[in-house]
Amino acid sequence: MASRRKFIRNTALGLTGVTIFPSINRAGSLFVEKENASALPVGIAGYTFLHFDIPQSIQMMQRVDVHFMSVKDFHLPLNSSQEKIDEVKKQFQDAGITIYAVGVIYMRTKESVDQAFDYAKKVGVPIIVGVPDYDLIGYSEKKVKEYNIKLAIHNHGPEDKLYPSPKEAYERIKNRDERMGLCLDIGHAMRAGVEPAKAVKEYGKRIFDLHIKDVTKAEKDGQAIEAGRGIINFPAFVKALRKVNYPGYCSIEFEKDMKDPLPGIAESVGYFKGIKEGTA
Repeated sequence: MASRRKFIRNTALGLTGVTIFPSINRAGSLFVEKENASALPVGIAGYTFLHFDIPQSIQMMQRVDVHFMSVKDFHLPLNSSQEKIDEVKKQFQDAGITIYAVGVIYMRTKESVDQAFDYAKKVGVPIIVGVPDYDLIGYSEKKVKEYNIKLAIHNHGPEDKLYPSPKEAYERIKNRDERMGLCLDIGHAMRAGVEPAKAVKEYGKRIFDLHIKDVTKAEKDGQAIEAGRGIINFPAFVKALRKVNYPGYCSIEFEKDMKDPLPGIAESVGYFKGIKEGTA
């Protein structure tokens, strides 16, 4: 308990009595950690901000000093013009936030695959987090080669008919172009009975992105909860990431209290950064 308090003392505790959207800037953020590409940098998965517009999302990211984001289509629609894309990117860039990926994008037709890759090219990101139907994996591989953009297939837990765990995705891409890989959602993996640390060791370099969350139990009805309060062994997970030299981002995807997420985001970010420091 003492170590947990140490990890989060400047996160959720620092939010007591604070409204979600005060006027803030980088100097007033809760964290001062500066990250680099070799330090398992923390990001935010865009779905976290389902109920918030771009300025509100930016303010929350500034509050927790997180500077990397995988953007979702409710903030930047798939059919956006280049002008719209540039406008949205500038909003994030001016706030010190880098959009490093797009998605999750569902790919149920060839047209939707085409749209996803064209969109990613316009946004200027190297990774699409996607969910292609099985019969479109070959076509998606063709687009990966054509655009030189990685496709990271996202697992969605036991209720998902396509990719309940990372294994279903890995088995379908392991012999394909090495730019086809996984977005490992550790919460959904855990609910499907797959320990995140084990998945990292098994799938190694084919993991291109991470969605970080905790869950209450390793069953279908396990619920999302603040990182460190559930059952996932985060120290083992981080050690596994370091062992395989994971080069990507570790994006918090907070799905509890989604209409009031800032306290939970802050606690999850603080806890994960504390685990990183403790296992360096």
